[in-house]
Amino acid sequence: MNAWHNCSIRTRLTVVAGAVMALICTAVAVFVLVAAREAAIEYRTKQLVAHAVNVAKQIRHSGSPNLAAGRPDTAVQLFNPVGTMVAATPDMAGKPPMTNLQPDVDSFATERRCDGPGFPGACKIVIEYPFHRGNGVWRLDMAVPDVPWYVGPRLLIPLALGWLLLVGVVAVGTYRTVGKTLEPVSAISGKLAQITASDLGHRVPVPKYRDELRDLAEIANRTLDRAQSAVEQQLRFASDASHDLRSPLTAIRAQIEEALMYPDETDWPRMANTLLDSVERLQDLITDLLQIARLDAGVSGRHEVISLTDLVACELDRRPRRVAVLRHLTPGVMVDGERIGLARLLNNLIDNAERHADSAITVTLTLEAGVAVLEVSDDGEGVAPDQREVVFQRFARLEASRRRDAGGTGLGLPIARQIAETHGGTLTIEDSPRGARFVLRVPGRAGPPADDAPAASSPSGS
Repeated sequence: MNAWHNCSIRTRLTVVAGAVMALICTAVAVFVLVAAREAAIEYRTKQLVAHAVNVAKQIRHSGSPNLAAGRPDTAVQLFNPVGTMVAATPDMAGKPPMTNLQPDVDSFATERRCDGPGFPGACKIVIEYPFHRGNGVWRLDMAVPDVPWYVGPRLLIPLALGWLLLVGVVAVGTYRTVGKTLEPVSAISGKLAQITASDLGHRVPVPKYRDELRDLAEIANRTLDRAQSAVEQQLRFASDASHDLRSPLTAIRAQIEEALMYPDETDWPRMANTLLDSVERLQDLITDLLQIARLDAGVSGRHEVISLTDLVACELDRRPRRVAVLRHLTPGVMVDGERIGLARLLNNLIDNAERHADSAITVTLTLEAGVAVLEVSDDGEGVAPDQREVVFQRFARLEASRRRDAGGTGLGLPIARQIAETHGGTLTIEDSPRGARFVLRVPGRAGPPADDAPAASSPSGS
């Protein structure tokens, strides 16, 4: 069994095809032998009947049968009306009657018999032929050898040769055909073997015929495209992450080394606050990197039906902001989502708006045709139309953002968009009279408003 599994597909298909053809040829050969044998038996029986008629006719006219005139393999017994054997061929003389058929006196009977009296271990075609003479009904028993299962060498040898020829031709044809068919598979396997994690630029050859192998090659190439894109994205991510991690660490080390060089001149409380700012930025960056990794891996919390209205109001009340936050929240907007993820999305948008706003942030929540629409707008400089997708790229920070706040990680907006997509929604930047307007759209529905629902419009924090 192990040897069979270790064989190539080409060899296994050849063996299977050869076996199937052998079975078919064997069935055909058996059918031909059976049909030929039945015909040969019928022909030999007719010959035996004709010979018995001739012998009986000779006895009626001459009275003395010439039993030697028949075929040398024909056994004959002649019985008079009282049942006494009066003549027989040498091999049947003195032996019991070879048959007990007892047909009608005006007919005859034949049978095929094995191990009969006088021919033990042999099979014969036997006839009992009664005929009339002047003193009564005589009985003539005759037997000839039965037709063997193989009929004869003249039939068996051609059948055997034809069987071998057909099986051989089919085996060779199958081997060559399968080999030709599997050539694209070998080419694909060879090309895949050349591909390594550091060299994903190779693509497998695509067969020219539209069949399953072509589909396989195209799927393999699309898989390689995705793998190459993912690896390149991971490499860029690792490069950007290492750069952003190195910056606060370098700053911290430089500050510590300078303080140690001039310990008496160092303002240690001020130094501690500076280091805490760098550590906080480093901590924020690590938190964002872990969040990105979880989102990339498809890890998310349990989804449940939550009130987006209550969630937004709670997050806006959580801590004061440096600018005023105006809210316009429709009561009873319900969504199916992860509470922590949606809170992270909202806070990322609020933090981004706070960094760019001049005096105020506006948060609006509405329900439009089964879609919950959350807008976060600021009155800052805004984002140019050609930069609206750039800000959603990881570690991408526009020049205006760097001037206003050098401490951002460049991951807040990419994380917010990924969270939106995991909720079956979208996050985009849309036109606004002033500043930037981020719009989140996720599937939602109306629910019963809470008794303490927030006011439709109210400011918070400054």
